[in-house]
Amino acid sequence: MHPVSRPLARQLARQACKQLAQKRNASTALRATTAATSASTTSTVAAQHHRRREFATSRYDDGSARSAVINVLNNIASKREVQQYLAQFTSVSSQQFAVIKVGGAILTDYIDELCASLRNLNQMGLYPVIIHGAGPQLNKLLEAAGVEPQYKEGIRITDPKTLGIARKLFLEENLKLTEALESWGVRARPVTSGVLMADYKDKDTYQLVGEVNQVNAASLKAAIADGYIPVLTCMAESEDGQVLNVNADKAAAELARALVPLKIVYLSEKGGIHDKETGKLIEAINLDEEYEEYMKKPWVIHGTRSKIRDIKTLLDDLPRSSSVAIIHPEALERELFTHSGAGTLIRRGTKLQQASSLAEFGDRSQLKQTLVRDREGFDSAAVVDRYLESLNTRSFRAYYDENMEALAIVLPPTDSPKSLAQLATLTMTRSAWLSNIADNVFQNLKRDFPQLAWTVKQDDENLTWFSEKADGSIARKGEVLFWYGIESPEEVRELMSEFVQHGRQMFGDINLESQLHRAAAAAERIRAGAANLMGKRPTGQQQQQARAFSTNARPATQSVTAAIAHKRGYATTNPNPPLGIKNSEKDYPSKVALIGARGYTGKALVDLLNKHPNFDLCHVSSRELAGQKLKGYERKEIIYESLTPDDVRRMADRKEIDCWVMALPNGVCKPYVDAIDESAHKDALIVDLSADYRFNSDWTYGLPELVQRNKIASATRISNPGCYATAAQLGIAPLLQHLAPSPAHPTAFGVSGYSGAGTKPSPKNDVNNLTDNLIPYSLTDHIHEREISSQLGTEVAFIPHVAVWFQGIHHTISVPLAEKMVSRDVRQLYQDRYHGEKLVTVRGESPLVKNIGGKHGVEIGGFAVHSSGKRAVVNVTIDNLLKGAATQCLQNMNLALGYAEYEGIPLE
Repeated sequence: MHPVSRPLARQLARQACKQLAQKRNASTALRATTAATSASTTSTVAAQHHRRREFATSRYDDGSARSAVINVLNNIASKREVQQYLAQFTSVSSQQFAVIKVGGAILTDYIDELCASLRNLNQMGLYPVIIHGAGPQLNKLLEAAGVEPQYKEGIRITDPKTLGIARKLFLEENLKLTEALESWGVRARPVTSGVLMADYKDKDTYQLVGEVNQVNAASLKAAIADGYIPVLTCMAESEDGQVLNVNADKAAAELARALVPLKIVYLSEKGGIHDKETGKLIEAINLDEEYEEYMKKPWVIHGTRSKIRDIKTLLDDLPRSSSVAIIHPEALERELFTHSGAGTLIRRGTKLQQASSLAEFGDRSQLKQTLVRDREGFDSAAVVDRYLESLNTRSFRAYYDENMEALAIVLPPTDSPKSLAQLATLTMTRSAWLSNIADNVFQNLKRDFPQLAWTVKQDDENLTWFSEKADGSIARKGEVLFWYGIESPEEVRELMSEFVQHGRQMFGDINLESQLHRAAAAAERIRAGAANLMGKRPTGQQQQQARAFSTNARPATQSVTAAIAHKRGYATTNPNPPLGIKNSEKDYPSKVALIGARGYTGKALVDLLNKHPNFDLCHVSSRELAGQKLKGYERKEIIYESLTPDDVRRMADRKEIDCWVMALPNGVCKPYVDAIDESAHKDALIVDLSADYRFNSDWTYGLPELVQRNKIASATRISNPGCYATAAQLGIAPLLQHLAPSPAHPTAFGVSGYSGAGTKPSPKNDVNNLTDNLIPYSLTDHIHEREISSQLGTEVAFIPHVAVWFQGIHHTISVPLAEKMVSRDVRQLYQDRYHGEKLVTVRGESPLVKNIGGKHGVEIGGFAVHSSGKRAVVNVTIDNLLKGAATQCLQNMNLALGYAEYEGIPLE
C-alpha cells in the first residue's frame, strides 16, 4: 500500500521550493560573477543594470528557464493543472493576468521570496501588475520624526508633514522592490504617478487622504508591452495635481475593477484568514452562500470584517469567475497553478443546489447526460441507468450547480456503529475545476458530513487535489481510499485494514466510476476474445484502454501502521494552539487608558506599552501621582491625571479610548466599569487586573493557554487572572483527566516575592521582616484558591507564603493520580499540552525562582512521581508582575484588539 496524504503533498511542495531555491542560488551566483566582470570593465551602476537586464533577457529567450520552472511546478501540481492554468493565463491580454497587492511587511521580511516567485512567472511570459504599501515602515518613520499618528475608523489622518514623509518612503520602497526584481533577472518598471486618480475622502476629517475614482492603465500596458512588470505605489493624484495617500487594499481593488484580471492576489505574512474558533486556515469563502454567516461570527471583527466586506464589494463588480486570494508570498505559484491553491480564496461562488430524490432533479435526462459525461464507452448508458434505479431505493444527497458542471452524490451514514458517509460519485467539467466549483462542492460536503470516505483510481489526474481535501489516504492495487474527519487512530486503522482486504468493495457496489470501469474492462475482454478467435491481436489503442481501466496495478508495499503515521488530525495534542500572527488583522494603533498606574503592575505594563508598536497610551490615572510626569514612557509626554468615573464616561462617549485597563485594588473598579457600560462606546475593551470580575460569567477569563483563544479574541470584557492562579492552573491542567476521585485533590504550596504584597507598607513587604524568614498567610480560603478551583472545575488547596526576594513565584504542586504513572509519562503530558506555546517552557528539572524574574513566561518542571505511582509533584515558576499580570494583560489586549498574540512581548 502507498499512502497519499496532505503532509506528503506539502512535502512535495517543500521539495519543489527547495529546487527553486537551488536554481535561485545558482542564478544569483552567476549574476554575481557577471556583475563582478562588469565592474572590472566599467564602474557605472547603469552599465551593471544594463548587463543584468541583458542576462535576464537572454535566459528568457533561451526558453530553458521556462522549461525548468514548469518542471518544478509539476512537483507542486499535476502537469494537467499547470498546463490548464498556463493556457488560461496566456489566453488573455497580459495586463489581465493578475493584480498582486504587496503589504509593507512583505517588502521587509519576504522580499526574496516575492522576487523569486515573480521571476518564475515572468520566465513563463506572465506579467502581473504589482501595487505595494509600506504601512509598518511609515509608522516607524513617523515615530522617529516625532509625529503622533492619528486615526479615525482605522484610516490614517494624513497632514502635510505625514504626506511628505510617506511620499518619500513610498518612492524609496518602490525603488527597493524594482531594484530587487532587477537583481533577480526580472525587468521591472516603477510607475509612481499618473495611474491612480482620486478625490479627497472628507478633506476636513482626513486631510490628504484620497479615494481612487479613476485608473489610467496606459502606462501599465506600455510597461508590459516593453517586457516590464509594472510596480505601483499606493499614492494617487487629485484633479488639480495634489498627491493623496490611498489605502493599498482599496487601490488594488480599483486596479482590479479597471483591468478585470483573472487573478487578484493579496500577499500577507499570515498566509490567509484563520478561523479563530478552530485556529485553522479558512481555505475558501463563497460569498453568495456564506457572506451573511461570516458577518455574524463573533471573531469576524476589526480588519477581518472590513477586508471580507471590501472584497465582496469588489467581486460584485467583476465577472463571477473572478476571485481574490489571500496568501503567503512563498505560496504564489501554488495558488496560481493548482486546483487546491493556497491560503484563503474568496469568491462569489456558484450557489449549489441539493437533491435527496431523483424527482427533485426535474430533468432526469440532464442528470443522466452528466453522469455519462467523459465516461462514454461500451454499455456506459445502461450502467448509468441501472445506477440511477439503485438510487430510488437508497438514501442519498446530491450537490450540483445550475448547469451541472459539477455533481457529487453522497450516501449518508447508516444507523450501524462506525458507519461513514460515502462519496459515491463526483464528476466535474474542466470549467468546474478552473472556476473552483469543485472546492465549493467540497466545502458543502465538509459542512454537512463531518466524516466522509471515498475511493478513486490511483491514476486519477486530480489525485493531488483529493489528497488536499483529505485527512489521510492509502492505496491498494490501483485504487486509493481517502477520508477526513476520523479522529480516532483505532477507527483509522480499522478503515484501512478493511480497504486492504476488500478494496472498493468494502462499500458495496455504490461507486459509479467503479461500475463503469468494470463495464469497460468487460467490453475489452469481449473484444480481445473476439480478436483471438479471428486470429487478430488487439490494437495498441485497445491495449492502452484496457490498461487505463485495469484494477490490477502492482501496489507498493507499506504497512498499515506506517500509513497511519501519515494521518493528520490527531497528531497535535494542544487543543488550543496559539493564534500568533494569525490574529493580526489591524494595521493601525489602538488608544489605551490605564486607570490605577501607581503600583508595580502598572509600571510593568507601562514599560511593555512603551515598546509595543500598536498601542498608543493616552491617559494614566492615579490620585497620588496626579500632575506628575509618567516615568518610563518615552514615546510622548504623559501627565498623571486623577480621573473620576464621570470623566471616564465623558471620554467613552467621545470614543476617545479603544481599551481601558483597570489596574486598581480589589473592589474599586466597578464605578469605572459601570461608567463605560453606560456610555455610547460600551463596545470598548476593558481588561480588569483585579479579582472583581473573575467569577462573573459575563466576563471572559483571560488565560490564553487554557481558555479558548477565539473567545478572548471576540471579548470586550476580560478579567485578567491572578498571578498565583495562572501558575497553579498551568501546573495542574494537563493532569486533570488523571486526577484521583474526590475527596483527594491537588495541593499547591506557593511562595511569592514581596512585590506581590503591593506598594502599601505591610509586614509582608517589609524586607527587614522577611530577611531569613518565610511568612505564611491566608492558609485557607485565599481568593486564588477559589479562582483556581473554579476555573479548573475541581477542588484545589492553595497555601500561599511570601519571601524576601522582590518578584517571582514558586509553586510546588502535589497531584493525586487515579492510575499509576511514571515520571516520563507525566512530563510527556505537559509537553504535548503546551506544544507551540511561546510563554510556557516545560523542562525536566525543577525550575528555580531566581531564574524567572524579568521573564515573560512560565516554567514547569520537576515531574517527580511517588514510589506508589499514584502521586505526582510538579514545580512551576512565574514572574508575578509579568506573565502573572502585565504580560498576560498585553497578551489579552493583543488578542481582543486584533494584533498578533505575542506582539510587543519579548520572547527569550
